[in-house]
Amino acid sequence: MAAAPHPTPHLQQHLEQSPEQRRAADIIRLLMLYRPLLDAFVIDFFTDGLWAQLPPAWQPALASATPVQLAGLLGGRGGPGAAWPLSLLAFAAAARALAFPRGCPGRSLRPPCQSSHLHPLLRRHVKPKKQHEIQRLGKVGASPNPLRPPNFPQPPNSPPSPQLLKRLSQATGCERVVDIGAGQGHLSRFLAFGLGLSVTTVESDGRLVGLAERFDQELLRELGKTRGLGNKRPSSHPLTPRAPQHVAGCLDPTAPGGEFLLPPNPPGSGPAARNPLGGPGGSEDGGQVLVTGLHACGDLSPALLCHFAHSPAVAAVALVGCCYMKLSTIPQPPGCPLGYPLSTSVAALPGHQLSYRAREAACHALEEYEGRLRGGSPHLRAHCYRAVLESLIRAADPAKRHLGLQPGRKAHDLSFPQYANLGLPLAGLDPAGIPLDSGAVGAMLEQQHKVVAFCTLGQLLAPAVETLILLDRVLYLREQGFHCALVPLFNPRFSPRNLVLVAARTPLATVLAGLDKDSEDGDSSKDEDLGEAESCTEGQS
Repeated sequence: MAAAPHPTPHLQQHLEQSPEQRRAADIIRLLMLYRPLLDAFVIDFFTDGLWAQLPPAWQPALASATPVQLAGLLGGRGGPGAAWPLSLLAFAAAARALAFPRGCPGRSLRPPCQSSHLHPLLRRHVKPKKQHEIQRLGKVGASPNPLRPPNFPQPPNSPPSPQLLKRLSQATGCERVVDIGAGQGHLSRFLAFGLGLSVTTVESDGRLVGLAERFDQELLRELGKTRGLGNKRPSSHPLTPRAPQHVAGCLDPTAPGGEFLLPPNPPGSGPAARNPLGGPGGSEDGGQVLVTGLHACGDLSPALLCHFAHSPAVAAVALVGCCYMKLSTIPQPPGCPLGYPLSTSVAALPGHQLSYRAREAACHALEEYEGRLRGGSPHLRAHCYRAVLESLIRAADPAKRHLGLQPGRKAHDLSFPQYANLGLPLAGLDPAGIPLDSGAVGAMLEQQHKVVAFCTLGQLLAPAVETLILLDRVLYLREQGFHCALVPLFNPRFSPRNLVLVAARTPLATVLAGLDKDSEDGDSSKDEDLGEAESCTEGQS
């Protein structure tokens, strides 16, 4: 019998890669095939002739597609009467398959105005979206999923699982939490007053620090009043009078693990803030801390991960990133760290670079856009309006390109002349000198369905771009020898940046057990499937 052929060097290298490395490479190959679509600004739809740049086989089907059919293409659930070219179906299937699962959005179209799972005092000043996120981090989990992968076994006879951050605290033995980019302190108040943890916040905006301290004092006064009444109606979510400590400062990405605080903006009049980690050896009392960042913007997310990797003081981190377009990329001045790529694995892949537009697209709200398509929302005309306006502006003054115009939040409720009369003055142009009822303007407005179809294709690619950015962070942590996982913890319809990156110096099996099931906040008592956690802890016991 002839010996089996040896694999080629390219195939051998592919087989030796981890699943995360192979996924990153596959995403990059897909993005390189459709780079013009990914890098295009929809406001250039008419000025740059973007429709003609689509594959010719796609154009007739997309031009005749209804919004409901486009929603089916976007969500992978088909559409009535849709007949898509096979190449378009293959593109859509590849984009969906390579993106991380985002969980099930459930039936609710918006988060409840008040979360019943949060103490009433913790709901003050907190918008519904933020309440939903805090509630997801803080409510008790449901029974374990029997389909959970074997490397994440549920401990036998275990009680209902507590919240993610509390479980991290228990698994690492850390009672101290540092909340980076804490803003007005909504999450930190829940961790301190609601869970009884010792919390220190770090916020670069000194004004927000002052606001957080004011809200803390309000809550303490209300707690005092409740105790003075004899606590006749005890709450099912009792609070502890343990306020967070607030530090005004920002992370210095060039000094991970050491004295990492820079002055706040604007600078305060008080003494310089002390590092809440207490330097490389640990916190002020010598122990380790947990670090969390809820929607850490731009370079703050990679800076947080670098501090975790280089500082033994940090036992674990739970991070939700956002604003990927603000990440620092090549080229950068010498000594300035990159926000993307972080890992040597992704940096070594040809074509890994992501343009500003691609990173902006990664901040997608796919579920919301799909809902607008299915409902025929008037919001769908906004992109067409802006593209027509861009054409008029460029015709009047070619130097005025991609201006940050905000004609109003209710622009979709206006006629185009009304919209243009608001937008043109913002570009320094007189609407009286520009014909808004010409045949050319009317012809562009009649192509709204094509603009919507073009936007749908961009929405298909966007989750794959976000996945590549998050994979880069996962691979960076794996290269350092840490345990990590991505968990779709929030409802993606309410909170589009819903993937929480959890990393620790110890295995995460106990922490993650049961997190893939949770019940929906609101009047429904049924469990809502959050999807399978994307594990990056293969081989753990």
